[in-house]
Amino acid sequence: MSVLDNGAGRGTRIAWINTGTGLRYKVVIDRAMDIADAFYNQHSLAWLSHGGVTSPQPFSHRGADWIRTFGGGLVTTCGLDHVGGPEKDEYGERGLHSLISNIPAELESIIQPDPLHDKMDFSLTGKIKQTQVFGPSFELKRTLSGSIGKPAIHIHDEITNCANTPAPHMLLYHLNFGWPLVDEGTDLLWHGTWQSPGEKNANKIFQEGNNFRKCSPPLPLHNGNGEEVAFIDIAADPSGLCTAGLYNAQLNIAVAIRFNKKELPWLTNWQHWGKGEYVTGLEPGTNPPIGQAKARAQHQLIFLEPGETRHYDLEIEVLDQEATIKRLLQHTHHQSH
Repeated sequence: MSVLDNGAGRGTRIAWINTGTGLRYKVVIDRAMDIADAFYNQHSLAWLSHGGVTSPQPFSHRGADWIRTFGGGLVTTCGLDHVGGPEKDEYGERGLHSLISNIPAELESIIQPDPLHDKMDFSLTGKIKQTQVFGPSFELKRTLSGSIGKPAIHIHDEITNCANTPAPHMLLYHLNFGWPLVDEGTDLLWHGTWQSPGEKNANKIFQEGNNFRKCSPPLPLHNGNGEEVAFIDIAADPSGLCTAGLYNAQLNIAVAIRFNKKELPWLTNWQHWGKGEYVTGLEPGTNPPIGQAKARAQHQLIFLEPGETRHYDLEIEVLDQEATIKRLLQHTHHQSH
């Protein structure tokens, strides 16, 4: 446990976790226990924005204020009531991706490993309250866990409606992968039907006939605010498990992302391949980032009843063995080009 003591993140609590396998990562306790830096041996896995880790801004909930303190990082949580761009309607005003990533956690427990007594598991649990008088009032109980000797991160979230009226609920895990894992030639791994959220033929990347599952060189069109996105109705295996990920053959490293289709039925693939800001997002969610208003209109908006709790599980694992990488490629129906 540490506290940052310099720059825009001064006073922010963090925790470094080292799995003993080469995988190590930084938990930002004061930013909903999201994960910023992440490394596997000498290689960075995550994309970090120019701003990096900043202190939480609990009232950055108007318009696109959220993006001013978006540090990127391996995991940024979006929600818990709205995922998507700024909007305003008869139900209220909602800023980009809502509030949760700007709220500090109240730590509940820290379980350290004890290898001398063959206790290899560890965990960090905290509560994050996205609440106001008269509602909505959410409580997120998050547990980050793993085991010494295993290059994997487990996220278990429990989201409860603490108010006395039903509450709209949307959740998205904004996973941001960067160089050198994401580089020209890196394969993006997912299987399912996809759609573009924009106008017909608006995308230069996500179109039939283009190999949008392989990362391109930096694109001048993505300098500034250039970006493209696809909403994926991801396929699940017979047990309901969805698998996505990335594979960099030059580094011989892959990252597998696993989640339950019933909990997180959608995967968003975000590309922002600008020069010096090269990032790929693979983002499991209850909805694509279409916003509460559109989800409501499409009858896809979840409502949590008073006292109701929803559970979400997400696993991120690093692979560097030929056999495990091969299985990942098979599970995601990867085809070489």
